[in-house]
Amino acid sequence: VEDLDFAINRSVREVDDFDVSMINCIYENAGGVEVEKVFPGQDIKGNNYYVLKNGNASVLACYDPIRRVVRKVEKPNVFGIYPKNAEQAFAVDALLNPEIQLVAISGKAGTGKTLLALASALQQSKQYEFIYLARPIVALSSKDLGYLPGDVNEKVDPYMQPLYDNLGFIKRRFNMHSKENLLIEDLQKEQKLVISALAFIRGRSLSDVYFIVDEAQNLTPHEVKTIITRAGEGTKMIFTGDVDQIDSPYLDKKSNGLSHLFDKMHGQDIFAHVHLEKGERSRLADLASDLL
Repeated sequence: VEDLDFAINRSVREVDDFDVSMINCIYENAGGVEVEKVFPGQDIKGNNYYVLKNGNASVLACYDPIRRVVRKVEKPNVFGIYPKNAEQAFAVDALLNPEIQLVAISGKAGTGKTLLALASALQQSKQYEFIYLARPIVALSSKDLGYLPGDVNEKVDPYMQPLYDNLGFIKRRFNMHSKENLLIEDLQKEQKLVISALAFIRGRSLSDVYFIVDEAQNLTPHEVKTIITRAGEGTKMIFTGDVDQIDSPYLDKKSNGLSHLFDKMHGQDIFAHVHLEKGERSRLADLASDLL
């Protein structure tokens, strides 16, 4: 990745002093406005997200490369979770768009990467055969899992706890006996919602799967390629992570698989990258992420 900051910042663009009549036009046309009218003379490639502003007027917009239109981006309720800012709205848009088969969501801790990906997966559970949530295991202090006590599940479960925490947060949005919670229970019982270490999912069939890879900054570019090239028909892949928080001693901010992914895939019609800036976990978490 030659210019990582550029690669991150181009995922969402703010445009000031934008034509107010065009902002209104995007609001009024649900199907979108031809890109030539919105950005005349510009050669735009891939799924791009914009905050178009002029004074008090603004619109969240997306360039759709398949239809070659710029359309308004909504802030929908996704399985009990509402996007809290513009970047989260863009992430949800990419996560729910069936034409975007590969999504990268980067951002610091507490920006909602995993939560939005999981909520979007549950929202679309009828469209996919399985929902897989996986994360690479990077052992602490360079100790292999074999050093830890217990069977394979007892060794792995502590590493998966953040994924279970996100699932628990979604479940608490609803009454215990709600149809949403019953759906989650059914999916888990039937092993259609699987939370596992990445190593254990690699050998499985990846057709008609909504596949979320968490902490993807701890993967090498080769590992990311290996995972994506196993995608079968009807599969959507989501890679989330924070390129400033790498646990592997062999990777850095530029050489990790997540940075490699959004650098190489940028401009492709079936790919979208959204970088989340604003922490939404708590003021304390946000402050620690910025200062410590």
